[in-house]
Amino acid sequence: MKKVGIVYDDVLLRHAPPVWHPDSPDRLTTIIRTLKASGLWDKLIPLAPRPAAFEDIARVHTDPYIQIVRNFGSGELDTDTYLSEGTLNAALHAAGAVMVAVEQCNQGKVERAFCAIRPPGHHAEAGQAMGFCIFNNVAVGARYARTLGYERVFIIDFDAHHGNGTQHIFEEDDSVFYFSTHQHPYYPDTGKDMERGKGKGAGYTYNVPILAGSGNKEYLAVYQDILPGVINRFDPDLILVSAGYDIHVNDPHANIRVSHEGIHGIVRSILSSSACPMVFVLEGGYDLPSLGESVQITIEEMLKR
Repeated sequence: MKKVGIVYDDVLLRHAPPVWHPDSPDRLTTIIRTLKASGLWDKLIPLAPRPAAFEDIARVHTDPYIQIVRNFGSGELDTDTYLSEGTLNAALHAAGAVMVAVEQCNQGKVERAFCAIRPPGHHAEAGQAMGFCIFNNVAVGARYARTLGYERVFIIDFDAHHGNGTQHIFEEDDSVFYFSTHQHPYYPDTGKDMERGKGKGAGYTYNVPILAGSGNKEYLAVYQDILPGVINRFDPDLILVSAGYDIHVNDPHANIRVSHEGIHGIVRSILSSSACPMVFVLEGGYDLPSLGESVQITIEEMLKR
């Protein structure tokens, strides 16, 4: 059985957007409750997140944007991204959770880790909040990994929505590869297949737009037939996964029809693609029963493969 860490803390529940908002604290409580009821929780290595320092956030985000978030207080930061009294602390812990997971992998204390965190991150641009996201958690983790000596970081994003922020942050960076499958056309209307990076990062972005109504067949064709070769050519020493479970057929915020079997296949293919450490980071997923079950499936695969 693999050494798999779980990064979680109740501080992540203190981000409290309006009660109607999809990114409810119930997302995390459902995941933790499901893992404990299944018996998987006791097989995991608990890792406590620490808050990212603002210097860590500044490796990804601009100083003017950081100052806006620090001084904003509560309210609507963009049309669908909200800050509450506890949001800044939760967001710093969410980014810090990925740093802790990367650190523990680097020290050999775990081989893989799952970060059960919120707010999510992959829409957050260097200078702008967007799509429920405050700080780009995976991007912060990738930049931190580079300071620890990781030379090539591969990011996989299977959220139903394209991770515009992650792509743009790294599109001129040849040390970080960004690979995304996402419904298109759909929010945020980025991630076209001709977007392949810029400058020295040209060729280090790989987008696979997926049509609405697609399901297991289309996704497994990508993750079984395309992804392994892309990873092999880049030869990463760390893989970070933006794990967005809004691809599930029951999720109300996308039109992708991946089943539990499909989640198994996607995660299995990712884990089989490389022997390097891997960190899965929660992004979307808003139907609570399917979210809990999808994370359970992910953890099951992480422990055995």
